[in-house]
Amino acid sequence: MTEKLDIDHLRQWIGRSTEATDIVTAQLVKGLRATLFQDVGEPKTGDAAPFTVHWCLAQPVFPMSMLGPDGHPTRGGFLPPVPLPRRMWAGGEIEFLQPLQVGDESTRTSRIADVQVKTGSTGTLCFVSVEHSISSPRGIAIRERQDIVYREMTSSAPVTAKAPPPPPRAQHRETHVSDPVLLFRYSALTFNGHRIHYDRDYVTRVEGYPGLIFHGPLQAALIIEMAAKLRSGRAPKKFTYRGLQPLFEGTEFSVNANETGDGMELWTANAEGQPTMKGTAVW
Repeated sequence: MTEKLDIDHLRQWIGRSTEATDIVTAQLVKGLRATLFQDVGEPKTGDAAPFTVHWCLAQPVFPMSMLGPDGHPTRGGFLPPVPLPRRMWAGGEIEFLQPLQVGDESTRTSRIADVQVKTGSTGTLCFVSVEHSISSPRGIAIRERQDIVYREMTSSAPVTAKAPPPPPRAQHRETHVSDPVLLFRYSALTFNGHRIHYDRDYVTRVEGYPGLIFHGPLQAALIIEMAAKLRSGRAPKKFTYRGLQPLFEGTEFSVNANETGDGMELWTANAEGQPTMKGTAVW
């Protein structure tokens, strides 16, 4: 049984902060380029890294004895101890000020910005918003807000009752396959122990999903790189996004974009063409 959720207690975490540093190495950049379907090349000091390389940097490291049954660290510490068992990356907003480069020492300062409880189709939801500032020797490179959602465990994955709308049409589209090796590589690059991305027995038997789940950040990273490619390599000034539904292993998926004047509407979609993540980018 899930422990009772005490929102007043959880909101005491608002304002807590932490800081961590890491180095943007050539090997990390090669691994991330390969995972984002880019030319690997031989990155050298001063070369620009993929725009979301900061999601691979200075990730929290905990001993095995401090991990919970889902592979995440046990609750508490910097993040509030939300008692709901399922944790997912719901979305967020990123401001790109300047690229991180190979050889940079990067510092991430993080702060709990908000904790809210809502009710959805799957029951109680708790949203934790975390603000990050990522800097390099040249100053602030990225400002970001991440929205993490915690929810109750159900016997099966949520099902949409009504028929989905027709898939949107895209002016620009790339297709890939959600291969388990791709998911494993991204988990390794981000030191993400969440078992829903690599442990098929756990995700199907315990969490009730039909297969391994594609990372939300990896979808967002592919969207951002596509947007930049369509704008001569320039990252958007601001990218806002949210997850819509899970994307599973073993299927074709697409990364899509439509021009909207000074911006773009972007999304990933499953094999049926239904969006799994949506975002907007402005330059």
